[in-house]
Amino acid sequence: MSQNWTAPPLPPQAPQPEIPNYLVLSIIAAVVSLMMCCLPHGLVSVIFATQVNKKAAAGDIEGARNASKNAKLWATISIVVSGIALILSLVFGLFAGIMSAIGSQGRQF
Repeated sequence: MSQNWTAPPLPPQAPQPEIPNYLVLSIIAAVVSLMMCCLPHGLVSVIFATQVNKKAAAGDIEGARNASKNAKLWATISIVVSGIALILSLVFGLFAGIMSAIGSQGRQF
């Protein structure tokens, strides 16, 4: 004799909150920081951004929120440092060009 047995229904799970992962911002920050000054800030941001969805799927909502916050922080740091490096390189390049032009005026043949 065999019985048809069905598993009891699973209890409904609470919907997971929407946690931004800032992956696009992190990738942009990584590209900009690698082009400007080869600093790893952008890569750190990408690593944290990829952890957000994994932690949220595993049920670690607090860890996902922390990873999201760290991804945004490191992306911001990367963009600011790269912007400062760009401004400094433009200022020093302009200064070097002016000094080169001044120095070459005395050596005209």
